[in-house]
Amino acid sequence: MAAEQNAFGVQSAFGVYVHWPFCLSKCPYCDFNSHVRHAPVDEARFVRAFTREIAATAERTGARDVSSIFLGGGTPSLMQPQTVGAILDAIAKHWRVTEDAEVTLEANPTSVEATRFRGYRSAGVNRVSLGVQALDDASLKALGRLHSAREALDAVAIARGAFERYSFDLIYARPGQTPKMWADELQHAIGEAAEHLSLYQLTIEEGTPFFGLHAAGKLQTPDEATARALYDLTQDVCAKHGLPAYEISNHAREGAACRHNLVYWRGEEYAGIGPGAHGRLDIGGVRHAVATEKRPESWLMRVEASGHGVVSDEILNSEERADEFLLMGLRLTEGIDPRRYQALSGRPLDPRRIALLREEGAISVEADGRLRVTKDGFPVLDAVVADLAA
Repeated sequence: MAAEQNAFGVQSAFGVYVHWPFCLSKCPYCDFNSHVRHAPVDEARFVRAFTREIAATAERTGARDVSSIFLGGGTPSLMQPQTVGAILDAIAKHWRVTEDAEVTLEANPTSVEATRFRGYRSAGVNRVSLGVQALDDASLKALGRLHSAREALDAVAIARGAFERYSFDLIYARPGQTPKMWADELQHAIGEAAEHLSLYQLTIEEGTPFFGLHAAGKLQTPDEATARALYDLTQDVCAKHGLPAYEISNHAREGAACRHNLVYWRGEEYAGIGPGAHGRLDIGGVRHAVATEKRPESWLMRVEASGHGVVSDEILNSEERADEFLLMGLRLTEGIDPRRYQALSGRPLDPRRIALLREEGAISVEADGRLRVTKDGFPVLDAVVADLAA
């Protein structure tokens, strides 16, 4: 059963995000909540904790129709298929999962993890997202990845055989990468892709090994002009091959967008389960921003003691909800309905700021009133959002 639409023509969706926090190694560019453990992880203990936190969250939300589930990380493909199945069973026990629900699992394309794909399919996963990141071995080594380009392409082929829907990620604007190099790599990737690609510019995040190397001058990333040329090339090549951007870093054939991520970007409701997970829950007519304990063992002890790992539960006021809607919604090429912003914030967007941004070519206003960021506006999206929110 498809989700109903709200008053603004957006599907009223409810997603569940489950965070598996463990990785085989920590990539030097990554600032996600991921942890390396050299001893085997007690998956049975984590399943019991996930199940308890799912039950506690469902008790707060009441009945919901789950339209998407996303198992992210970390590296969820380190889990055994029966662990994934147990988590999905717990979600289905406490909420109603719609017949057409999208169930995505993030996976590393190592040969060991790829052998589990059919097991994940049997457990209920119907979409896989592969962290390929690059299609040449030198770049993979520089990015700290443990797989080769050949392994990655083999894993994509296995995913193609096991799932009707699959996607993979690539990172561009890497050190020494030229537009010609990226164009060739992107053409190769599109030839392997079915319906969806996530293409991220390399960003240097504080607290990562790359941040220290970059600050010391030992890691050179493309300059601003080259980075912009790489971004423009990405948009042009993908659009030419039928994979236009539907979000600033995500490209898909028509109808193949990641439905779970649309829950975030459209400002819908979602539960966050597991260490370091975030959620947005509507309880008693107000929006709660919920976050759990990041450290896996500390999260486990919290859940075992009190049934959940929540460490932060803030009620968002109307201004905060509206700003979040603006920040997330303008990432999408479909844009936002300004009436929804006004309904959330109690005030309209400033027409003078809209007119100025339109004149600068950063946004467009469609015939139906929707406000969209233009191709020229996306590279300066943060400034566009800040201007509109002021």
